[in-house]
Amino acid sequence: MAGKRGVGIDPTWPQVPQGEHALSEFTTDRVGALSPFGEIEFPVDPSEITYIHPTTVINR
Repeated sequence: MAGKRGVGIDPTWPQVPQGEHALSEFTTDRVGALSPFGEIEFPVDPSEITYIHPTTVINR
């Protein structure tokens, strides 16, 4: 690959000053993927769940 640095690899990658690095991972106190649910611990007590499943009424 000749030419400008990073051209054609990933056009969405941020441009940073020479010698710097783009942040590609969050800094955290845990190894692995972080939970999309925040600090919730599973299993959750069913009385704390506010979700109501929709029902379908079939027209006959």
